[in-house]
Amino acid sequence: MPPSSTGDSQFHTTRWSLIAAAGERGEPARAALEELCGAYWYPVYAFIRRRGSTAENAADLTQAFFAALLEKEYLADADRERGRFRAFLLTAVARFVAKERDRGAALKRGGGKQPLSIDFAVGESRYQHEPAHGWTPERIFERRWALTLLDRTLAALREEHTASGKLPLFDALKVFLTGETGAPPMAEFAERLNMTEGAVKVAVHRLRQKYRESLRAEIAQTVAAEGDVDDELNQLRVALRGP
Repeated sequence: MPPSSTGDSQFHTTRWSLIAAAGERGEPARAALEELCGAYWYPVYAFIRRRGSTAENAADLTQAFFAALLEKEYLADADRERGRFRAFLLTAVARFVAKERDRGAALKRGGGKQPLSIDFAVGESRYQHEPAHGWTPERIFERRWALTLLDRTLAALREEHTASGKLPLFDALKVFLTGETGAPPMAEFAERLNMTEGAVKVAVHRLRQKYRESLRAEIAQTVAAEGDVDDELNQLRVALRGP
């Protein structure tokens, strides 16, 4: 749901705002938390791997962390971080990993529970392409969080264009959203799509507008107040800067 333009009274229907308001109470809040965890598990896995865990150990720790999180173990202490899911998740996983190491916990944590369906083979494949230079676990987390937001925004736009029968147009013009290099001039797109160059420019303008709206809507699901959306956008830009 996009952020409300009428104030926080309507904004509190997003996932993290629901969780923040409900605290430890209610199945709707738990379902919202589980959905957020399922969407943003990879930054947690990458953080744990960069802390020095093996792939197997990181998979176990990630599942155990989410098992604890979904059992509300951490929400009671989340007041200061609860405004933004990104900040809460990073703080919570850092504390969790530190506690696990301090007590020398064994592998296969979490009592065999599988709170989330996670393809760790895909996650490890992604991790192998992370920068090898001295990025901290926190830096990896923040960048992967930002890229996950962008990926989910593009996926939502693609689904919307598929439903409206405009997927070929989206696939042709998405290069203007992702910043890919080597994009042909718009005149070439116009010829390829059998459109005028002016029509292509209008389509790109509308697509960029929808992209901005979809990105804000995605971010809104991870914050508790409408005023946090712009700050999170700024954090996203910072995270995507080069080393």
